[in-house]
Amino acid sequence: MTNIGITNTLTDEAILAEVGERITGRRLELHLTQADLAREAGVAKRTLERVEAGASAQLTTLIRIFRVLNLLPVLDQLIPRVQPGPIEVITRKGSVRKRASSKRSKASNDKSWTWDDD
Repeated sequence: MTNIGITNTLTDEAILAEVGERITGRRLELHLTQADLAREAGVAKRTLERVEAGASAQLTTLIRIFRVLNLLPVLDQLIPRVQPGPIEVITRKGSVRKRASSKRSKASNDKSWTWDDD
Protein backbone atom coordinates (compact mmCIF):
# COMPACT_ATOMS: atom_id res chain seq x y z
CA MET A 1 0.00 0.00 0.00
CA THR A 2 1.15 3.49 -0.71
CA ASN A 3 1.11 6.24 1.88
CA ILE A 4 -0.37 8.73 -0.55
CA GLY A 5 -3.65 10.26 0.48
CA ILE A 6 -6.44 10.58 -2.04
CA THR A 7 -6.24 14.14 -3.33
CA ASN A 8 -7.36 16.17 -6.33
CA THR A 9 -3.86 15.89 -7.79
CA LEU A 10 -4.25 12.15 -8.43
CA THR A 11 -5.64 10.80 -11.68
CA ASP A 12 -8.86 8.82 -11.67
CA GLU A 13 -6.85 5.66 -12.32
CA ALA A 14 -4.55 6.37 -9.37
CA ILE A 15 -7.54 6.91 -7.07
CA LEU A 16 -9.14 3.65 -8.22
CA ALA A 17 -5.85 1.84 -7.58
CA GLU A 18 -5.62 3.36 -4.09
CA VAL A 19 -9.23 2.39 -3.28
CA GLY A 20 -8.54 -1.14 -4.52
CA GLU A 21 -5.44 -1.38 -2.33
CA ARG A 22 -7.37 -0.16 0.69
CA ILE A 23 -10.17 -2.67 0.09
CA THR A 24 -7.56 -5.43 -0.17
CA GLY A 25 -5.92 -4.26 3.05
CA ARG A 26 -9.22 -4.18 4.93
CA ARG A 27 -10.18 -7.62 3.60
CA LEU A 28 -6.87 -9.06 4.79
CA GLU A 29 -7.24 -7.30 8.13
CA LEU A 30 -10.55 -9.14 8.59
CA HIS A 31 -8.95 -12.45 7.49
CA LEU A 32 -11.28 -12.85 4.51
CA THR A 33 -10.35 -14.51 1.23
CA GLN A 34 -11.48 -12.93 -2.01
CA ALA A 35 -13.92 -15.80 -2.43
CA ASP A 36 -15.36 -15.25 1.06
CA LEU A 37 -15.78 -11.50 0.58
CA ALA A 38 -17.28 -11.90 -2.88
CA ARG A 39 -19.77 -14.50 -1.63
CA GLU A 40 -20.82 -12.44 1.40
CA ALA A 41 -21.12 -9.28 -0.73
CA GLY A 42 -23.11 -11.06 -3.42
CA VAL A 43 -20.68 -10.21 -6.21
CA ALA A 44 -18.62 -12.40 -8.50
CA LYS A 45 -15.10 -13.19 -7.35
CA ARG A 46 -13.79 -11.81 -10.66
CA THR A 47 -15.60 -8.53 -9.96
CA LEU A 48 -13.90 -8.27 -6.58
CA GLU A 49 -10.55 -9.07 -8.18
CA ARG A 50 -11.06 -6.22 -10.66
CA VAL A 51 -12.07 -3.79 -7.89
CA GLU A 52 -8.99 -4.70 -5.85
CA ALA A 53 -6.86 -4.27 -8.99
CA GLY A 54 -8.17 -0.72 -9.40
CA ALA A 55 -10.79 -1.21 -12.10
CA SER A 56 -13.95 0.86 -12.21
CA ALA A 57 -17.02 -0.59 -10.48
CA GLN A 58 -20.67 0.19 -10.02
CA LEU A 59 -21.54 2.04 -6.85
CA THR A 60 -23.86 -0.76 -5.74
CA THR A 61 -20.94 -3.19 -5.96
CA LEU A 62 -18.82 -0.94 -3.74
CA ILE A 63 -21.67 -0.56 -1.25
CA ARG A 64 -22.02 -4.33 -1.01
CA ILE A 65 -18.27 -4.73 -0.46
CA PHE A 66 -18.19 -1.87 2.07
CA ARG A 67 -21.10 -3.47 3.96
CA VAL A 68 -19.21 -6.74 4.45
CA LEU A 69 -16.01 -4.88 5.37
CA ASN A 70 -17.94 -2.76 7.93
CA LEU A 71 -17.06 0.42 6.02
CA LEU A 72 -20.54 1.87 5.46
CA PRO A 73 -20.09 4.51 8.20
CA VAL A 74 -17.25 5.89 6.06
CA LEU A 75 -19.79 6.82 3.39
CA ASP A 76 -21.47 9.16 5.87
CA GLN A 77 -18.18 11.03 6.21
CA LEU A 78 -17.53 10.85 2.46
CA ILE A 79 -20.56 12.95 1.58
CA PRO A 80 -21.80 14.75 4.69
CA ARG A 81 -25.31 16.14 4.85
CA VAL A 82 -25.52 19.77 3.89
CA GLN A 83 -27.13 21.81 6.62
CA PRO A 84 -28.62 25.19 5.71
CA GLY A 85 -27.26 28.22 7.49
CA PRO A 86 -29.46 30.13 9.95
CA ILE A 87 -30.25 32.92 7.47
CA GLU A 88 -31.31 30.41 4.83
CA VAL A 89 -33.60 28.67 7.35
CA ILE A 90 -35.29 31.99 8.10
CA THR A 91 -35.63 33.11 4.47
CA ARG A 92 -36.89 29.74 3.23
CA LYS A 93 -39.41 29.38 6.11
CA GLY A 94 -39.00 25.60 6.32
CA SER A 95 -39.00 24.87 2.59
CA VAL A 96 -36.20 22.70 1.23
CA ARG A 97 -33.99 23.88 -1.61
CA LYS A 98 -34.44 21.62 -4.64
CA ARG A 99 -32.63 23.47 -7.43
CA ALA A 100 -29.28 25.12 -7.91
CA SER A 101 -29.13 28.53 -9.50
CA SER A 102 -26.81 28.97 -12.43
CA LYS A 103 -23.59 30.84 -11.96
CA ARG A 104 -23.90 34.49 -12.80
CA SER A 105 -21.91 35.37 -15.88
CA LYS A 106 -20.15 38.60 -16.71
CA ALA A 107 -21.64 41.03 -19.21
CA SER A 108 -22.49 39.37 -22.50
CA ASN A 109 -19.64 41.15 -24.30
CA ASP A 110 -17.24 39.96 -21.55
CA LYS A 111 -15.69 43.44 -21.09
CA SER A 112 -14.86 44.87 -17.72
CA TRP A 113 -17.21 47.56 -16.47
CA THR A 114 -16.04 51.13 -16.93
CA TRP A 115 -17.50 54.61 -16.58
CA ASP A 116 -19.09 55.81 -19.77
CA ASP A 117 -16.76 58.58 -20.98
CA ASP A 118 -18.58 59.27 -24.26
